[in-house]
Amino acid sequence: MDPEKLIKSQSIYQGKIINIRSDTVLLPSGRQSVREVVEHSAAVVIIPIDEDDNVLLVRQYRYPTEQFILEAPAGGVEEGESPDDSAQRELQEEVGYASRNLRTMGGFWSAPGFSTEFLYAYLAKDLVPGKLSADDDESIEIIRTPLANIDKLIRLGEIQDAKTIAALLMATYLFDKP
Repeated sequence: MDPEKLIKSQSIYQGKIINIRSDTVLLPSGRQSVREVVEHSAAVVIIPIDEDDNVLLVRQYRYPTEQFILEAPAGGVEEGESPDDSAQRELQEEVGYASRNLRTMGGFWSAPGFSTEFLYAYLAKDLVPGKLSADDDESIEIIRTPLANIDKLIRLGEIQDAKTIAALLMATYLFDKP
């Protein structure tokens, strides 16, 4: 199968977090089509597990959903920063800990039909109090949840964030249980 070929690209919007473009592509069939693309930097999602087998999640208000969402700590990889360094920074900013045992679990595309965002997933154990403070534009509540309750929280819809569900399932089923 042949990939689609770019004919032209037009910038629609340049923002602080995302850019949007409209690409005209040539399909393998010879027809043309338009692809709307949300450009977003790579990001990280971290599943921190404390010494008591609790997962440290964050509850924060998400304006687009108009509700509070229970999520794993996550954030963008800043320019010049490695995903590993980003994971440690986000872990400290969002839950106040660093990890002495940070393991990559792989990664995934957040929404490959329209977004360039790739998320690197991490499992963080051996947590130690960190030094970084939260971002000025975030209001975060830390929720300690027993690892044994995660399946139930997903099933009951208490956790609805896709990156969090994917990373929790990776931590639970792809790696040995803590």
